[in-house]
Amino acid sequence: MTPERRPDRSESFGEALLGEVLDRAHELPPDLIAPLVTAVVARLGGRHPQVLLQDYGQLLLVPLTGERLTQGEPQVIDDSAAGRCFLDAVPVELLGADGVRIHLPLLDGGDQVGVMSVTLDGIDDDVRRLLLRISGLVADLLVTKHGYSDLFFGVRRREPMSVAAEIQWSLLPPLAMIMPRVAVAGILEPAYDVAGDSFDYALNGDILHVVMIDAMGHGLNAATLATVAIGAYRHARRLGIGLSASYAFMDRAVAQQFGPEHFVTAQMIQLDTTTGRMRWVNAGHPPPILVRDHRVVRRLVAPTTLPVGLGGPEPPVSGLRLEHGDRVLCFTDGLVEEHVRGGEEFGENQLIDHVNRLEATGRGIRAVTRSLSHTLKRARGGHTTDDATLLMVEWRG
Repeated sequence: MTPERRPDRSESFGEALLGEVLDRAHELPPDLIAPLVTAVVARLGGRHPQVLLQDYGQLLLVPLTGERLTQGEPQVIDDSAAGRCFLDAVPVELLGADGVRIHLPLLDGGDQVGVMSVTLDGIDDDVRRLLLRISGLVADLLVTKHGYSDLFFGVRRREPMSVAAEIQWSLLPPLAMIMPRVAVAGILEPAYDVAGDSFDYALNGDILHVVMIDAMGHGLNAATLATVAIGAYRHARRLGIGLSASYAFMDRAVAQQFGPEHFVTAQMIQLDTTTGRMRWVNAGHPPPILVRDHRVVRRLVAPTTLPVGLGGPEPPVSGLRLEHGDRVLCFTDGLVEEHVRGGEEFGENQLIDHVNRLEATGRGIRAVTRSLSHTLKRARGGHTTDDATLLMVEWRG
């Protein structure tokens, strides 16, 4: 009788390396992520490790401080190898006099947390595979530890932040979500002084739920108004009620809290990620723009109702079936009502021109949204007197 062969359950080098991260992760204080990263990459022969986090303005990659992590100046995203890795979410390798410097994207659910960089004498496919898996675990650690520490906030801030902006950033979901059937990417300006603009989204089963709002006013009052509006939207969404009923729920919440002198423009979208069927409600908000085959094909002008808080009638629900690769761009009026040098209003035509130019590059939704916001800010003279927010949704089919 042939003895039964027992399965091999021994721990390989790669499993042991990843296990070292997993075994320590649940009790690891945020400030000890740095020495854990350095210890793990050192076992692969790696040196000069860096963890780079994007700043709130999405202009720089800033080194995380910590024991044995390599420091240095922040790196410009648009002009560095680490920045290319960050924008395109792919590893970038550079051969230098002291070995190979590899930059790896820190991805969490498609959101780009930052970049991990390390230098090795040489690199092969086994090392690449292990480094990618390590960077994935490091990204998860950064996201989970971020929830109960101010360490990463301090790294990402490059200038003082207003209280209103502090509130708005605490409301936001991740700025990007890249999934097989759908992608979302957003950006807020001015990053350190945003007040009344906000957005939210959730992927519940096959349905993507999205809202963009613009609360009247400026400063802390606008941030408070936006907080109530987003909170009411989330509550309605989690109750599973429809778009029209969600509008009514938000409308009552804002009116009861602030009275008839305050309002919030809003746009709510539901997208079936299996069929591409999109439904939306517009409450006094600029109409979204449809991008198809990397060009703007039309503005999605549809019937609207009064802004949230003004007691408008039941809003009509509009519908559209998207095609594979279509992108829908939502924005707040601060983006197009700003006056450029010389006093002329920026306007939607200039916005559309810039969208077409950037879409022609064929880059991913996250890179396009970020570049569009920064391009528009430069075109307005580098400043804005109102919040200017972008949110793009891509149906990937």
